[in-house]
Amino acid sequence: MNKAPTILIVDDQPVNVRILQRKLEKEGMHVQTAGSGPEALAKVNEGKPDLILLDVLMPEMDGLEVCRRLRAMPDTGDIPVIFITAKDSRENKVEGLNAGGADYITKPIDLDETLARVNTQLRIRESHKKNLELLARLADARQSAAVGAITQGIAHNLNNLMGVVVGYVDLLKTAPDNAALVKRSSDLIDKAVKRMVKIVQQLSSIATDEKPHFINVPLDDSIESAIRRFVADYKVPASVHVVNPKPGMMIETNIETFEDVLGRLFINAWESYAESAPASQREIEIVVTPPGEDGILHLSVNDRGQGIDPEIEDHVFEPFISGKTAVGRGMGLTVARHGIRVMGGEIRLEKREGGGVSAHVTHPIAQPLRIG
Repeated sequence: MNKAPTILIVDDQPVNVRILQRKLEKEGMHVQTAGSGPEALAKVNEGKPDLILLDVLMPEMDGLEVCRRLRAMPDTGDIPVIFITAKDSRENKVEGLNAGGADYITKPIDLDETLARVNTQLRIRESHKKNLELLARLADARQSAAVGAITQGIAHNLNNLMGVVVGYVDLLKTAPDNAALVKRSSDLIDKAVKRMVKIVQQLSSIATDEKPHFINVPLDDSIESAIRRFVADYKVPASVHVVNPKPGMMIETNIETFEDVLGRLFINAWESYAESAPASQREIEIVVTPPGEDGILHLSVNDRGQGIDPEIEDHVFEPFISGKTAVGRGMGLTVARHGIRVMGGEIRLEKREGGGVSAHVTHPIAQPLRIG
């Protein structure tokens, strides 16, 4: 169960504090209060809140100065601050944002709007914390080269997606009573947040080298299951032709990882075709080559698509490298290669004569004996 967030309300008007406190506590949040700027700084030093609702106009020390002091300290600089102000001019809002505020609400306070803004900032803060934790895990794993690429990719992709979120939040502010605009903007915000979550999940999957659980399964069944999952998960009207000259082979593998790897190669093949290409013209096949004396199974996922972009040809397995322009793309081959390597195999891409690409996969038929 997630810990309830702590919200610090800072306002010299007790009635405003009580109204906000009741609303937030009703939503399951833990609320602290302060009646002045100095008291607020003292409360923050005692225990870091997750978010601060800060009145701008207060005696002794106004909210802008409080925010500046918080931003000047390393251990409080990342606490989101939502300003509460009676002034609705553009200059006042810009001044608050320049002081380090994450957002603002105007008096008289709309409690539902305030709750929505609080939840938005808490989600952004939580996503930021998870990304920092992920980067720490990657650093601990000493994946130096990957860390550099992943860090750059995280910054680029999440900054772009965060820009989408902030942009549509700002758009919502302009016409909160426009139901159609609110619905469309909310849907796009939700879509962007889900992409951010997917990026974090994909990065988490390559941040560990833990060996998965292996079992003996029929290769034919695993391939057919991977094809069904591919069509269902990616929602594409695709068909995959299977060429297996020796049906009935058994393979010791982790089913979940093996099927996920094949699914990522299938979607990579599907997306190699022009977007206008109908499903009937998107040829995808998987060819099985029985193992030799080395006990290594060879698979090839083949397409007749547009091939590998020469600009990314030497970097296709690096994180966030993609021939597509959509934000959040470029992790499929990275995750696939990591998954197959964890199981003792490998992936390489090769241009096909006549056009298209072959993704060559190797996988041991039997896993080496593990002791301990």
